[in-house]
Amino acid sequence: MQSVKLVRVLSKPSNVRPAYVAVARLSTTGTRRKDENLPVTDGSINLAGLKRGTGGRSSFNGVVATVFGASGFVGKYVCNRLGKIGTQVIVPYRGDHYDVLRLKLVGDLGQVLFFPFHLRDEDSIRKAMKYSNVVINLIGRDWETMNFKFHDVNVTGARTIARLAKECGVKRLIHFSSLNCDPHPKGVILNGGSEFLKTKYEGELAVKSEFPNATIFRPADIYGQEDRFMRYYAHFWRRTFQWLPLWNRGEKTIKQPVFIGDVAGAVINALRDPDSAGKTYDILGPHRYQLSELADYFFRCMRRDEEWGYRRTDLRWSPLFQLRISMTQKFCIGWPIAYLGWDKIERDHVTDTPTLGAPNLQDLGITPDVVEHHAEWELKPYRAASYYAETLGEFEKPSPPKPVVEY
Repeated sequence: MQSVKLVRVLSKPSNVRPAYVAVARLSTTGTRRKDENLPVTDGSINLAGLKRGTGGRSSFNGVVATVFGASGFVGKYVCNRLGKIGTQVIVPYRGDHYDVLRLKLVGDLGQVLFFPFHLRDEDSIRKAMKYSNVVINLIGRDWETMNFKFHDVNVTGARTIARLAKECGVKRLIHFSSLNCDPHPKGVILNGGSEFLKTKYEGELAVKSEFPNATIFRPADIYGQEDRFMRYYAHFWRRTFQWLPLWNRGEKTIKQPVFIGDVAGAVINALRDPDSAGKTYDILGPHRYQLSELADYFFRCMRRDEEWGYRRTDLRWSPLFQLRISMTQKFCIGWPIAYLGWDKIERDHVTDTPTLGAPNLQDLGITPDVVEHHAEWELKPYRAASYYAETLGEFEKPSPPKPVVEY
């Protein structure tokens, strides 16, 4: 039980009256008064229940969130949004701590904490989420390495995090999967389809079996600063000189990319909405485009037009580029140049297919932005002859991509 006693504070000057200070004694038995709001569990105070302030950056909103994969592209944006609303963010990291040190600035002083972990070390995972009431799993790999295959990350690792989150009493779990995930993906280029998409689907089942109320996000290709969509097509290694090889010249593939700011906003809104627990969301942009149209638009933004030498070619008849993909995948195992690999090429040419009846960004209160509002700025560092000092209005604004009209 809690008791309060008065402690007399004496001072030497005779003209100063004694002061009495109230001192609260907290019981370590795990009990508390009915009017007390401090949650006590196993003799210790759960900091996640100490809600203070209005929920801004310099206050504590009562949410302690462990973000796995915070050093990645999506993780940085999610942590930034969490820190702005007064969330205490725990960042588990693997490898050099300098990779995540910049995330210390996303929240107020003392609100962003770092903890080393390993995906195969359950004790480190358990410690990283021990005091959290929210866990967000953003761990993912676009390619396989010697130490981690797709199944290790997307299925085994996801299951472990979900199981330990349940054991630690975590209230909300948000797991990132992928659009087009399927138990038996239909191959466009590879026989048997993408192993990444297959294991992402298996990972969803694993998470649901361990944490039934988990919220699943299925994002399409995400673009923004430091992305792996626009920058991927802008990289010199993705093309042969000025030619860009695409399967069927990209004319048989439909994509629906989504802006990273909308994805991060959807995570925050999902945490605020208790009805989102247990649901699976398709995270898509507002328009559908042919891949060929998107690629042409990206190169227009980079001022690499036909006069510069740009052409789309058919990857089916590009043996030299196919050899480049195979050699990059074989000799650049840890970090392929331009993320180039056959599974990535396969996913690039899979048409984005929303799940029938699945909730989307609008159901989370997010109005998705269009690609032409951001592409020109994001691709500015890749412009041809970027050293040229242009005058205002000298270059015509690139025409936006034409969405696919579906009936």
